Amino acid sequence: LHRPPIRSRETKLTSYPTMYKLAIAALLAGSAAAFAPAQVGQSSTALNAFEGELGVQPPLGFFDPLGLLEDADQERFDRLRYVEVKHGRICQLAFLGQITTRNGIHLGGDIDFSGNSFDSFPNGIAAIKGPDAIPFNGIGQIICFIGFLEITFMKDVPGTGNEFVGDFRNGYIDFGWDSFDEETKLQKRAIELNNGRAAMMGILGLMMHEQIEGNPVVGLFMEY
Repeated sequence: LHRPPIRSRETKLTSYPTMYKLAIAALLAGSAAAFAPAQVGQSSTALNAFEGELGVQPPLGFFDPLGLLEDADQERFDRLRYVEVKHGRICQLAFLGQITTRNGIHLGGDIDFSGNSFDSFPNGIAAIKGPDAIPFNGIGQIICFIGFLEITFMKDVPGTGNEFVGDFRNGYIDFGWDSFDEETKLQKRAIELNNGRAAMMGILGLMMHEQIEGNPVVGLFMEY
């Protein structure tokens, strides 16, 4: 593995890429809005209609600090829920990939016909950007594979018996879902939502730590 030199714990923030700056700004804006005093009459009928939706649970309850659901209809809510579920699933995979590879676990064999092994490339952002990154042709194949999944499997096909927003079974994948009662189904969907929300914050935290001088990714598997 290619790792940067070990540095002291007293690290200084280096310049962040634009995407990280925007992510931090969005989080700060959301945090500030969450503690702002509510305006009189802000709770509209539209907002009240979503207070019983899955995911509205303690300790936050109905939490919409940016007002994304103000004057929203069910179609708007379903679209936001679809995006939330999908991003949560992607971030769960991303977080798991981060902690797995940083623990020294990689696929065996070579990543290409030139004899470059999977563990010969660095972890995190450095795997796709930097002097030791995966070659452009390899990145292109990854992007094409993701696109293939997007247009074939990772979508909700109408008329296939899907039960909720984000249900990608599409009539041919089950894994025992139909054997659960309604209470168990709701519980498992709530668990997925919470895990996805945690993973979005988790992978964002790892991305932020990668921009700290010395690359101290939480200190989980690295000494710095």
